[in-house]
Amino acid sequence: MTTTAPQMPGSVPLLKNLYAMRSAPLAALTRGFRTCGDVMKVEFPGVSGHMLFHPEHVRSLLVDHAKHISKDTPGFEKLRLLLGNGLLTSDGDFWLRQRRIAQPAFHRTRIFALGASMVDQTDKTVMEWTLASKVGEPVDVADAMMRLTLRIVCDTMLGIDVDADAADVGRAVTFLLHDINERIVRPWVLPPYVPTARNQRFVASGTRVQQVIQRAVTQKRADMNAPGADFLRMLMEARDEETGEGMTDQQLQDELATVFAAGHETTANLLAWTFAWLSRTPHVRRKLVAELDAVLGDRAVTAEDYPKLPYTRMVLAEALRISPPVWLLSRRLKQPLTVGKYTLPVNSMAFVSPYVTHRHPGFWRDPEGFDPERFAEGADKDRPTFAYFPFGGGPRKCIGDTFALVEATLVLATLARKFELELPIGQSPDPEPVITLRPRGGLPMHVRERVAPKPAPLS
Repeated sequence: MTTTAPQMPGSVPLLKNLYAMRSAPLAALTRGFRTCGDVMKVEFPGVSGHMLFHPEHVRSLLVDHAKHISKDTPGFEKLRLLLGNGLLTSDGDFWLRQRRIAQPAFHRTRIFALGASMVDQTDKTVMEWTLASKVGEPVDVADAMMRLTLRIVCDTMLGIDVDADAADVGRAVTFLLHDINERIVRPWVLPPYVPTARNQRFVASGTRVQQVIQRAVTQKRADMNAPGADFLRMLMEARDEETGEGMTDQQLQDELATVFAAGHETTANLLAWTFAWLSRTPHVRRKLVAELDAVLGDRAVTAEDYPKLPYTRMVLAEALRISPPVWLLSRRLKQPLTVGKYTLPVNSMAFVSPYVTHRHPGFWRDPEGFDPERFAEGADKDRPTFAYFPFGGGPRKCIGDTFALVEATLVLATLARKFELELPIGQSPDPEPVITLRPRGGLPMHVRERVAPKPAPLS
């Protein structure tokens, strides 16, 4: 086997490929895939590795060799500044223990039980958008979805009301994610304890997030039998079946920070991109609302409707394909890994990109088009499983994937049947790949109340 894959284009002295990945990462990855093919060597200051774009190579990394990879990477090192050593960032036996403790809280039946709360929080957005439609003001849909999913995660997971603080806390999370991204793509950054103006803002924003989490923990400990926050109570009371140990206060704090920050950010981005794509594909929007009218009639959506809304779920699946909130994953190899004709060396980095693989022309027809029918029943019978992996895969697949999909379905069903959202004429959202894939500069859209069709008269 050869160990030399084609080198990613755009290397410069000192920074090597980091300059391209810092200035225009999506373009750099796409250009590299077209130039180099399914395996591409990359070099950053002090780090070398490979980008893997073929679905079978993704499977090999995340599933077949999952025991031989780690999250000991520069990116996860920086993420720990915000999330601590939670499920997203931890590794090895510690991660496995935490996963066993947390898993019951994410059982499907428990998530469905949270559906009414998700819809109640979405109704607040309905009221906001109703007012905006009457006065003719555009709405920043990206910001609205951030505030909505923040309210949902705080209500369903933490049992606290953040209506008064949602904008402030949302800004703090946004700054933290942008700042961490800068720490990842800049080779030399002063650590947070050095009191520069930016570091002081970083510390203050982190403190703001921790205050929200600590308020939830304090309230729940004061009355463990209080209604709501079953997720939080479960984590506080959970014990490892093998050792009988529970989480320390620090472990609890880290897991809650992961749920709080990552749990609302990714779903908010998914919903924002979905509304943008629906505006650009009116035929898809018409089919979506036809399903909602047929299934729901005049009543509100419930979690029990989730399996009855296949096209709504297909729309979200296609938005996850073409605009995946998690656009790049990194791992470190603890053993050599052979993919195709290349052997990747031990201790090197391996990267996979849902953004690129979800556009692989070998597995997706018209990959840049928005077509939910790709996810119709039976449409994927000839498609490799890892041609599509918006939540990762293998044992480290996102534990909150069902929560996110149920939440996104209920929010989309509630809002899409009441409003038509339109992008301003001539505007197309520009993706901004920081830790997650956001619409750059927000997503201003015109909101118009939808006139639901009248039921046909009885004959």
